[in-house]
Amino acid sequence: MKLLFALLLALMAVGAGAAESPDTATDEPAATFEAVALGLGSASFREKTALVERLAGFADPRVPVLLETLLAGDLYADATTGALYIGKADPAPLVGATEASAPPDKLRKVITNNSLRSALRPLIAATRLRDPDPEVRARAARTLIGEVPLALTPTLEQVTATEQHSEVRQALRTALASVQLADADPGVRIAAVRELADNSDKQILTLLEQRARQEQEADVSAALAEAIAALQAREKWFAFFGDLFFGLSLGSVLLLAAVGLAITFGVMGVINMAHGEMIMLGAYTTYVVQLLMPEHIELSLLVAVPAAFLVSGLVGIAIERGVIRFLYGRPLETLLATFGISLVLQQLVRTIFSPLNKSVITPDWLSGSWQINGMLSLTYNRLYIILFALAVLVTLVGLLRKTPIGLQMRAVTQNRAMASSMGIRTGRVDALTFGLGSGVAGIAGVALSQLTNVGPNLGQSYIIDSFLVVVFGGVGNLFGTFVAAMSLGVVTKFAEPLVGAVLAKILILVFVILFIQWRPRGLFALKGRFVED
Repeated sequence: MKLLFALLLALMAVGAGAAESPDTATDEPAATFEAVALGLGSASFREKTALVERLAGFADPRVPVLLETLLAGDLYADATTGALYIGKADPAPLVGATEASAPPDKLRKVITNNSLRSALRPLIAATRLRDPDPEVRARAARTLIGEVPLALTPTLEQVTATEQHSEVRQALRTALASVQLADADPGVRIAAVRELADNSDKQILTLLEQRARQEQEADVSAALAEAIAALQAREKWFAFFGDLFFGLSLGSVLLLAAVGLAITFGVMGVINMAHGEMIMLGAYTTYVVQLLMPEHIELSLLVAVPAAFLVSGLVGIAIERGVIRFLYGRPLETLLATFGISLVLQQLVRTIFSPLNKSVITPDWLSGSWQINGMLSLTYNRLYIILFALAVLVTLVGLLRKTPIGLQMRAVTQNRAMASSMGIRTGRVDALTFGLGSGVAGIAGVALSQLTNVGPNLGQSYIIDSFLVVVFGGVGNLFGTFVAAMSLGVVTKFAEPLVGAVLAKILILVFVILFIQWRPRGLFALKGRFVED
């Protein structure tokens, strides 16, 4: 009996020790963390999944490093001790290493499969919930939406309860609600649906639609249907604003391409078919500037703007002085002459830069997008192009209204003969006007280089649209050019999904032709006598 009683006491002691092990793990998390981590080297794939889920619950700073190294396929284990190292050629100790490095022949790679890698991604995000940076925590919480492993639900609840930052706390609540959609209690599921319905996010809409196909409870299904309808209506509105933004960005590109043509055509009456090649020269100038400033890509675009204006402007002045000034009053001959010049410029560029397209590097401050919510984001390059086009337009208006050369341009536009009799050198004004219009086209090339590849045929894609904008808005009227460019850009963007890109352009062309039949001088006709030479 004594022996049996002693055995019972021993078993109770062992049980007590096992019961106290969680407290011990709390007091010494590093030891428990190491014990779990050292099992990765010899575990099966299913066991590894369970181990990494346990590891993600520890607050040890080595946890995110270990999980990310495992996901990257760069985690190695000592075949003898199970110690973990980063890399094999020059291994760095991570967990359980008793020496600075281990012989490479003793290291075995910790193998992963697709299932384990899928499990690792949300676990890595979960480890970032304790990061001191609120933006990192918010980004990690958004990553967990719909992908929180059940083993991490208590950790997520604890972190949500202690989070002080409002944006992070809201993201955590959303992630937690995405897990509670599968809760056994219908009341909890309904509360989770209502929590998720307040978010504007396509991912949440997809999550609710998937849950609606599985839900059996009538009350929960009704709540899901209501939330899905609200999110779908919200998605349509944000899609409308997204299309409007893209339409305005397309209109800004058309504005930059056409505003120089509006100045040239309005003052001189020259049909310049080489205007597209001025845009092309501006784009190639941007490419050359980046080649000359490989260490300063962030500043190269700012340098390219005045450089493109000068290059295209000087080429424009050369064309006007060398060809156009002999053809005034003969619009068809100027059309043919400038068309020939456009072919010469295209071939010149092919000879210098080759016929292949060139890629212009986008600076970091133009990369990425402004994420307003999960249903609407605005790309920075298009946003900056809209602002840039408005800045160019305002600068041109100020130049034409507040400077002597602008006053002379307006005088020649309204009455060339009277301006000449008042002592204005109309030939000089013509050259400067042609150079100004070409220079602005070069600036348009800088903007286009951030949206598409630079090639010899770049300008040909915009020359017809530029003429449509100028004629539709009113020849020589900058405000009319602005309204026409934005209108055509928005209409094109909304029409393309409905009828296709080609048919949309045909319909817009037909509309402009019919409109010109009704108002031959465009939306906003330039006031003046228009006395011909």
